[in-house]
Amino acid sequence: MSEFLKFAFELLSQIVYNIAQVLASLLRLFITGWADYFLIFRTYIGTLNVVGKILSVLLMLIVIAIPVLIIVLIVKNIILKHQLKNDDMDNSELYKEIGRLNKQVLDLMDEKNSILALKVNAMGGTERIPYMGASALVDDAIPTVGNVTNASGEAAASMAVAGGKVGAVPGAVIAGGTLKAVLEDKPDVVHRFPKLQLVDEKYENYVEPAFDNNISLEVFVENYRLFAASQLHLYYTPEIIRRFVAGMAASKLLILEGISGTGKTSLPYSFSRYMNNPATIVSVQPSFRDRTELLGYFNEFSKRFNETEFLRALYEANYRQEPTMIVLDEMNLARIEYYFAEMLSVLEMPSKDEWVLDLVPTAWDGDPIKLDAGKIHVTDGTWFIGTANNDDSTFTITDKVYDRAMPIELNERADAFECDPQPACEITTEHLLYLFQKAKVEHPISNEMMENIQKLDKYLQTRFKLSFGNRIVKHMYDFIPVYVACGGTELDAMDYIVARTVLKKFESLNVSFVRDEITGLISYIEKIFGTDGMNDSKDYLRRIQNLY
Repeated sequence: MSEFLKFAFELLSQIVYNIAQVLASLLRLFITGWADYFLIFRTYIGTLNVVGKILSVLLMLIVIAIPVLIIVLIVKNIILKHQLKNDDMDNSELYKEIGRLNKQVLDLMDEKNSILALKVNAMGGTERIPYMGASALVDDAIPTVGNVTNASGEAAASMAVAGGKVGAVPGAVIAGGTLKAVLEDKPDVVHRFPKLQLVDEKYENYVEPAFDNNISLEVFVENYRLFAASQLHLYYTPEIIRRFVAGMAASKLLILEGISGTGKTSLPYSFSRYMNNPATIVSVQPSFRDRTELLGYFNEFSKRFNETEFLRALYEANYRQEPTMIVLDEMNLARIEYYFAEMLSVLEMPSKDEWVLDLVPTAWDGDPIKLDAGKIHVTDGTWFIGTANNDDSTFTITDKVYDRAMPIELNERADAFECDPQPACEITTEHLLYLFQKAKVEHPISNEMMENIQKLDKYLQTRFKLSFGNRIVKHMYDFIPVYVACGGTELDAMDYIVARTVLKKFESLNVSFVRDEITGLISYIEKIFGTDGMNDSKDYLRRIQNLY
């Protein structure tokens, strides 16, 4: 046992000795060692040149500054802790004062609500109107003066008029910023869609123009070209206009692509002006994520629908016989398959009666006339035109969107020309669709062309695992006859469809592995369509080869 005690004593004494040595070293470092530091400084300062003396002085200043800074930080921390400890009582008093002021604010709010209620009663009511702020959070309908006091509609209307403005009657709902609903003895009607309500008022006494239902497609296209040049100073080649009109026959969604400044936005806008029904321009934002960005949403608190210009244009199309165009400007700034997904699905429905969108679950009294049980109908006369730039600021348009749309490329500007003023064309959607159907009867795709397309389809399936999908075939049968009726040729129309819808899928392939196969494809196209045919498709394939 004595040996263990001897061991423990020596071990602990050595530890204590080492701790003492550390403390002594720190003491010498920061306090007692300064005599040695200055002695060393004095010994060497006389032997140094000017530069050495300056550096020696700087070094000594740094050595002095380090412990001074440490001491200042320690003292400052001690003082701060001391102050916080002494302020505990003051903080408690401060919390009590804040609580007292909050209580006073609540008392003043109650007093204000009571005064407002008294003012409303003084406007003609015989019963006290309770404060209705809380009911807006729990009730299914906005409270009004009439349904709170159980007074007659005439009394509620007189109170509204006496107030001089709508804000004088808490809870009153007036469409379009007027007292129309009150004056019509309908004080309890809630107008959830004020913008759409204004559309109903606009078309209440609307007189339709005299439509020209005898015009042909070729004349229709040429007159638009003259109208754009003479009225708007916009110039397009006949080829671009043919593609645009034929694209309208093939799909309700058109995507205008190309470099900036070629007139992607102005084309649908000027075309709608030509038909005397100006297009609605919707600027797509990068924040667009779902359908509410386009259609809006119902606010459960205010009991109003937050309407958008897209929704207004969609609703107004139900009143117009002319074709309606809604332009989604810079549509690929956000993901199209996200915010436009529901519309893509609706437009795929075979029956036009199924082209409906749910806005609200049930119908209310006072809802717009053209809404059916809270649903809005997408008319057959509505076209959605998207403009797209392909750069680093945009998203890639996926095959899901391309398969449902008709892409139109604008990569060159047409030369300006002089012409006589051309008036607008009054044409109905019904007649335009009739011209599309008439073109399919008068200019069907030839059997020779279909045989060549089937050969090309088999070649693409065998070599590249690509094919003409069902949607592309349908677009082909709709696009080509209308293109021919507008003054084009069958081969040029087929060339455009193949290049923009089928061969575009090469962009999703690893072209570096099939570069040599593309050369063989170009030769095969020349073999079945001739060396002078399908130039657009061949140029596109060569561009893909060089790009990748």
